[in-house]
Amino acid sequence: MTQYESVLIYDGECPYCSIAARALERLDTVGAISWYDETAQQFLESQFDETPFAMFLVDSRRNQVYAGRAAAKEIAERASMPGIVSQLVGKNYDQIATLVGVATGRNRDPDDYHEMYPLRETAVSAFNALAASSKTQASR
Repeated sequence: MTQYESVLIYDGECPYCSIAARALERLDTVGAISWYDETAQQFLESQFDETPFAMFLVDSRRNQVYAGRAAAKEIAERASMPGIVSQLVGKNYDQIATLVGVATGRNRDPDDYHEMYPLRETAVSAFNALAASSKTQASR
């Protein structure tokens, strides 16, 4: 079993959101898990004292949690997309999320989490469980 350095938490019921997870296929150190997974919920609760609905990239090596637009931008950069793509994704995250919601019939908007947050000490053990439960998109 691979222990990932980073884990993407994404809307696992959204086919378009899975594109973000697929962008990380080439990175052996990044796993992915659905926001709806109990382990993801436990991590979010330990990190934020609630379970915000958004895309998150949790990086244990850097002790950072990227959320919303910051996560989208970081994913684009790690997937070696051209700089302009990561800038566009970061700047247009809200519009993209709205369009994806309309296209998929999702009846909720992402919560307003868009920054980089330090990985809380209370969330470190929850991250270990998150990483253990994660898979690369290629193995799904």
